[in-house]
Parts: sequence; C-alpha cells; structure tokens
Amino acid sequence: MDEDRFNMAIRKFLKEVGVTSQREIERIVRDQAIQKGSLRLRMTLTSEDVPSFQHVVETTVDLR
Repeated sequence: MDEDRFNMAIRKFLKEVGVTSQREIERIVRDQAIQKGSLRLRMTLTSEDVPSFQHVVETTVDLR
C-alpha cells in the first residue's frame, strides 16, 4: 500500500464530507428558520466492506 496515496485519498474523502455536510447543515438551519437554541448533530461513518465498522461523532451546535 502506498501510504501517501492512501492519506491523500482519505483527505479528499474527508474534505468532501466536510464541505457537503456544512452546506447541508447551513441549508437546514436556513430552510427551517432555526435562529436560536441549538442543533444536535450526529455523523455516522460506516463501510460496506467492513460491516462491523461504525464510528459515530456527535455534537451540539449553539445557534445563538
């Protein structure tokens, strides 16, 4: 395995996830007219190739 190529592929994937996720979060806050309070978020990473793999990240974003 080429470590540099592997790392670049992961970084490209994470960049796409980050950019598209931010757009979707901004869209839902705007479309739902959520202006104060908080928004609970959960991101789940899975792999079809490794069914037992599941990584969950949760956070709460303050909208005040």
